[in-house]
Amino acid sequence: MDYLFTTFLPFLEAIGIDYSLETINEDTFLPGLKLRSGTLVIDTEKLLYPGDVLHEAGHLACVPPEVRESLSDTIENNDANAAVEMMALAWSYAAALHLGIDPYIVFHEHGYKGGAKGIVEGYQNGNIMGIPMLQIYGLCYDYNMATQLNTLPFPYMQKWVCEFNPFEKPNII
Repeated sequence: MDYLFTTFLPFLEAIGIDYSLETINEDTFLPGLKLRSGTLVIDTEKLLYPGDVLHEAGHLACVPPEVRESLSDTIENNDANAAVEMMALAWSYAAALHLGIDPYIVFHEHGYKGGAKGIVEGYQNGNIMGIPMLQIYGLCYDYNMATQLNTLPFPYMQKWVCEFNPFEKPNII
C-alpha cells in the first residue's frame, strides 16, 4: 500500500487526474476502485492491488475531457472502449516506468485474465498495443515518429492526460 500514498497519488495530483479516498459500499469490478463522473474513487480498506490504481487512472487519462467527466462505474463493451483499454494498458506501463516501479506491481498475476506477464514482456520486446491510439491523442510517439521529430519514443510520454478529441471535425464556415 506504500506505493499508493508515496508514489501513485502524488503522480495523479501532478498530472491532474481527480481521485477521492472514500468508502465504497457496493461491489465493483476491481476491489476498492470505481469511477464516478471522471473521478477515481479509492477505498483503501478494500483495495487489493495498489497497481490497479494506475491502470484505472489510465482509463481517465486516455480520453478527452468531455468523455472523462462522463466516465462512471459501468463502461459499455464496444470498440471505442476496447481501444481505451489498450491505451490504458500502454499508459499504465509507461507510468510504472516513469515512476521507477516494477511494471509487475501494475500488471500483477491476479489481473489481466492471466495475461499480465505477456503484456509486460510484450512492451519490453517492442509490442505496440495501444501506442498508435496514444499517438493519435498526442500522448506519445512511436519509434518512427519520435525519430522524425528528434524526441523520445514510447514509453516516454509527451503528455500524461488527453486534452482534446482528435476525431472531432473542426467547424468549417
